[in-house]
Amino acid sequence: MDRGQLAGDLQTAIDRALGGERLTVDEAETLVGATGADLERLLDASARLRDEGLARAGRPGVITFSKKVFLPITTLCRDRCHYCIFVDTPGKLAIKGKPPYMSPDQILDVARLGASMGCKEALFTLGDRPEDRWPSARAWLDEHGYESTLHYVREMAQLVLHETGLLPHLNPGVMTAEELAWLRPVAPSMGMMLETTSHRLWAEKGEVHFGSPDKDPAVRLQVLEDAGRARVPLTTGILVGIGETARERAESLVALRDIQDRFGHLQEVIVQNFRSKPATAMQNDDDLGVREYAATVAAARLVMGADARIQVPPNLSDASELGLLLRAGADDWGGVSPLTADHVNPERPWPQIVELAELTQLEGFRLTERLTVHPPYIRDAGQWIDPAVRAYVDALVDQSSMLADEGARATARDAQDGWSSRARSVALHTSPVRSALSRAASSPAALSDRDYAELMEAEDDDLESLAGLANDLRRYTVGEAISFVVNRNVTSTNLSSTDPGHAPDPAALTFDTLAEIVDDAWALGATELCVQGVIPDALPADSYLRLARVVKAIRPELHLHAFRPADIADGAARLGLDDADYLAALREAGVDTVPGTGVKILDDAVRLRVAPGDLPVDRWTSIVTAAHRAGFRSTSVMVYGNGESAADRVGHLRRLVEVQSSTGGFTEFVPMPAIGHAGPAGRESDDHRRVHAVARLMLHGHIDHIQAPWTRLGFAEAALMLQSGADDLGGTLFDGRVLPEAGVEHGHELLPSDVERIARSLSRPVRQRTTTYGDPTDERKRVARS
Repeated sequence: MDRGQLAGDLQTAIDRALGGERLTVDEAETLVGATGADLERLLDASARLRDEGLARAGRPGVITFSKKVFLPITTLCRDRCHYCIFVDTPGKLAIKGKPPYMSPDQILDVARLGASMGCKEALFTLGDRPEDRWPSARAWLDEHGYESTLHYVREMAQLVLHETGLLPHLNPGVMTAEELAWLRPVAPSMGMMLETTSHRLWAEKGEVHFGSPDKDPAVRLQVLEDAGRARVPLTTGILVGIGETARERAESLVALRDIQDRFGHLQEVIVQNFRSKPATAMQNDDDLGVREYAATVAAARLVMGADARIQVPPNLSDASELGLLLRAGADDWGGVSPLTADHVNPERPWPQIVELAELTQLEGFRLTERLTVHPPYIRDAGQWIDPAVRAYVDALVDQSSMLADEGARATARDAQDGWSSRARSVALHTSPVRSALSRAASSPAALSDRDYAELMEAEDDDLESLAGLANDLRRYTVGEAISFVVNRNVTSTNLSSTDPGHAPDPAALTFDTLAEIVDDAWALGATELCVQGVIPDALPADSYLRLARVVKAIRPELHLHAFRPADIADGAARLGLDDADYLAALREAGVDTVPGTGVKILDDAVRLRVAPGDLPVDRWTSIVTAAHRAGFRSTSVMVYGNGESAADRVGHLRRLVEVQSSTGGFTEFVPMPAIGHAGPAGRESDDHRRVHAVARLMLHGHIDHIQAPWTRLGFAEAALMLQSGADDLGGTLFDGRVLPEAGVEHGHELLPSDVERIARSLSRPVRQRTTTYGDPTDERKRVARS
């Protein structure tokens, strides 16, 4: 291509970009390759486009940065990038006398000092999943009680957020969609560099990303898309000068633009220049030239558009070069720390913020501090920022510009919204548990999830106060009556077919014997038949529907409380139906309500460790939500005592509140201790009481009824829960006279006389209820007691 043609193509691309049109890869490649006079025209255009965007954003002439502390959580990594000096091996750590991970105390020490210096961001940076490669990393995590590096990052982010008020910005590398959603409540923003879309640099031996599983461009692009679906404000970008071609650079920029067009979550695009590091495979490679770098920055501006935020790290270029990068269309310097080093580029110290402000002013701009999450996402916080971190963001933001309130200081106390001066004074002079109890006494809704996590660990006198508060709240909301429902359980996993040509087995659960069970349950006074369990694959695809039809054909008055979300998912898949259509079919077949069981803790990290066969949390939630919207009510549960944290339990309750706020479909909450969970020796009741009491406080105004699971606790312990916030004993679980072993809880029965005895001991009345907390007929009550 001759020079004139190239100049013409470049001008066409510039004109199209200035006109708001989307550039092609060919056009982006032309921009990236601009030199000489063409580069000057490109720089002028990119600066013009940047200025238009800043004016439209209401911040003309403003260049931003974030004042941060850099927390290198671990320098171990499973990847082998040829340019990286951040990463250590266990052998190097041993020589340095350095542990595999920063300790919580170390993290807090840095964070607190940074907060005292006016920092508002805590940047969490670490290697990708080191436990997958290094046994020492796995051993450290196991020793300290963490399932994974991401689990530790989440816990530390929450710790920093609550203890210092700094806003975590998480850069843990590649994350799954589930992990992004899991981390979202502890960080208002996250980051992961795309680096490049070049498959060649990853797949070919000797190239920069060879041997690094997390640098597969397809994997990284998937993370960017998943972050968009999870509504995570994400910082990303490209790393230039690592062996990519101009074409590959252009393809990377266009890929980012296309993802942004789809999801709108890329809050910032970093164009980072490669700097060679000693003791790396690329130590002898030349750094990217500044004018080539400027051309790429300008191309990024024209590809991404006027409204994009384009960042260039100020410490990776000489001070004399920063003006050129501003002219290229950059509008953000990224994070700058007054305290910590750039641990990824330790040889390149941060400029002093005062010096950076002066340099920025010399170029005709004003330097202004922002938060880790950018203004558009704060303005639309309902969509982009998790409620768990919203108050912390609000405490530090300038409500006019949505940039940082430079006079604000990150503190845990100031970040807690809604504290009265009296409550604040109480907090300063009492333990966190007593402070939370003081505020809960007047308004349980005023407590943060952190407060509830503190209450989950209450002991001794604090526990007695907590249980008393929950009991009072129960008393003044749902009343004094202890309720129960007369029912029979059937485990549908035990269902079998009748083999043609053979006499039916009277001891097997078949559709024929199910009919007998239904008749028997009705005769015993049951108002509910509870059926749960995945039906064997060998049975016909419509077996769930057939089961419901059998029940209703025999006793249409008997309430059928049937099929967990896992069962519904299985039944829908067998028939090739979506959830809505299958739920409609279940309704037509006779199902009345559904059990909200089949889940332990609504946290996929816990699920993967404890019950990997359970439905993923989002799938369970979507089915329950769909069932509610289809007109089914459901129960809700939590199985605790599997090694989850207090925060995990509170997070579970919070997810239930969110569903209930959307659908109103939950009838009750059942906190179910895991089999064998008894708590510390001599204090077997404490954990159960904490869970029931906190549930009462957290679910107040959302789910009225809290059930004490007598099958796991026994009658005496269940009575104690009825004094700690619970108001219901659940089902009688009659074994019946036909196939008593057909129910998973067979051998355990709660007679109406048992309920009356418990109630007498507590001087409280008894109420027999229906599945949905209505009143059964007098005839049904009479039969149940006969």
